[in-house]
Amino acid sequence: MANIVFTVMLFHSIYVGELSGVISPASSAYIIRVIDQGEIDDAASVIILLDTPGGLDLSMRSVTKKILSASVPVIIYVAPKGARAASAGVFILYASHVAAMAPGTNTGAAHPVSIGEQSDSVMVGKVTNDAVAYLQAIAKERNRNVKWAEQAVRESASIDAETARRIGVCDIVAADIDELLAALEGRQVVVQGDTITIRTSAEGVRKIPMSFKERLLLLLTNPNIAYILLLLGVYGLFFELRSPGMIFPGVIGGICIILGFYALQLLPVNYAGVALIILSALLFFLEIYISSHGMLTIGGIVSLVLGSLILFESGIPFLSISWSTIIVAVVIIAGFFLFMVGLGIHAQFKRKTSGKEGMVGEIGITKTIIDADQGTVFLHGEYWNARSEVKLKKGMKVRVIGVDNMVLKVEEARPV
Repeated sequence: MANIVFTVMLFHSIYVGELSGVISPASSAYIIRVIDQGEIDDAASVIILLDTPGGLDLSMRSVTKKILSASVPVIIYVAPKGARAASAGVFILYASHVAAMAPGTNTGAAHPVSIGEQSDSVMVGKVTNDAVAYLQAIAKERNRNVKWAEQAVRESASIDAETARRIGVCDIVAADIDELLAALEGRQVVVQGDTITIRTSAEGVRKIPMSFKERLLLLLTNPNIAYILLLLGVYGLFFELRSPGMIFPGVIGGICIILGFYALQLLPVNYAGVALIILSALLFFLEIYISSHGMLTIGGIVSLVLGSLILFESGIPFLSISWSTIIVAVVIIAGFFLFMVGLGIHAQFKRKTSGKEGMVGEIGITKTIIDADQGTVFLHGEYWNARSEVKLKKGMKVRVIGVDNMVLKVEEARPV
């Protein structure tokens, strides 16, 4: 019995989403929302403009599964010029019903990067084989180049847009969205077993931007932002505990540490790094109260640097904290506490300006004759009883050399 092919003509809006950044829980949720909205509104197709260095495996798989099961055509368009669909982006590009790229873009380098301490060759081999099998299965489903799929994973092969079209990795090379729409006009794709003809010439384009929440979550999944929020939270709370009632450090610190921990649960975090960062704050604050000759400060700096380096269990550059961020953070924090300790040391050696000791060295004027018995001196707007081993005349400038039971010991203030 011959197979019956159903051709469905779509005359609805084309939904367009745009992602520039890492494939993370936040960005994958956005792509899935755009596709869901297209399905609900019976869109003619969904176009995702993609520019990504890669991302997390779980996030990538949630996107590819959504695309493979979508009830509307999903077009992945690597754009604009200079964009890339690297690593996890290759899987998403392969899963699309129509794969498109702009001139000057590239795709590839899909070799999985181990997270944490998975450096064992057997484990790396298993992860690589799994990624190869997954991408090849997608390639067969979408009738794309299976051989290059394996090369992209095992050899981290990368190709440009023209090569990708020539070897069957992408379907269309288009300079902009208008050229892409023209190329899509009348194109037939298989969606859920039905052959669908895409019509774009008379259809409107509806852009689906990221919501504020999605943009915020995408920002929070930047390791540098998560790291800064964690530092602000930890040190803000420490300042509030040190000086209760300041309020501002406590409020800001509380908000930042909650956002920081939320960001950490979206990233491959090593909580030993978090513990070292908290320990560094404790050591810095103890330095203010305990004379350790700088040992606590050195320990705080070492803890902060080590905690920063191991905070994220990833060898992937875009899932790690940049060296510049770590250096700036360590210099600012260490410099601040060294400054605070320096003020404390200076205060210990500073001449006292209050109490009996604070009177020594002050200059006054004799209001009566002063001798060993006693007299009167005008000092600091007050009259003081004073005595001197040498007889001093009235109206002379005198210097305080001691205090004995509220009686000043003075001598003539000779020019230095």
